[in-house]
Amino acid sequence: MVICVYGASSDRIDDKYKIMAEELGRELAERGHSLVFGGGAAGLMGATARGVCEKGGKIIGVTPNFLNVDGALFDKCDEEIRTDTMRQRKQIMEDRSDAFIVTPGGIGTYEEFFEMLTTKQLAVHNKPIVVFNMYGFYEPLLEMIKYAVKNKFISERTINLFGFCDNVKDVLDYVENYKDGFSDVEETRFVK
Repeated sequence: MVICVYGASSDRIDDKYKIMAEELGRELAERGHSLVFGGGAAGLMGATARGVCEKGGKIIGVTPNFLNVDGALFDKCDEEIRTDTMRQRKQIMEDRSDAFIVTPGGIGTYEEFFEMLTTKQLAVHNKPIVVFNMYGFYEPLLEMIKYAVKNKFISERTINLFGFCDNVKDVLDYVENYKDGFSDVEETRFVK
């Protein structure tokens, strides 16, 4: 399976997140999966790629040309794809992926998560999406989504179109055991 991992590109974040992202990368490779990601060397992007690399997994980096500056890109990708725009980058990552894991990140990560969730809600794809809630990072986002559901801004079924897990094992188990997200939308998909 080719798994897309979204996440922070900043190295200013607490090392505990990077350590867990490296663990995700190692486990992803040990289970025989490949990684497609934004190609960055820093933050959770770089940490996940380092974990995959450590265990000999395949890594596909997709990066816009304007981000190709000294030291910014992970230099051990098996395949490097360059694009002209961020939109092209996201489309390639989406097309090449069988599943999406959302690790902690900033605006870009939120945008990627919500685009994949929106297109899944619209039945453009039916790939698994799982939010990796490292150290409770995504609790406020989940509460905002629940609040929007309660106030009828978001359909109740939408909240069941993604998983929400707190550890590496549960994240990858969710992806590997994913069932059709449309036939059983009443099932709660949150693992605590």
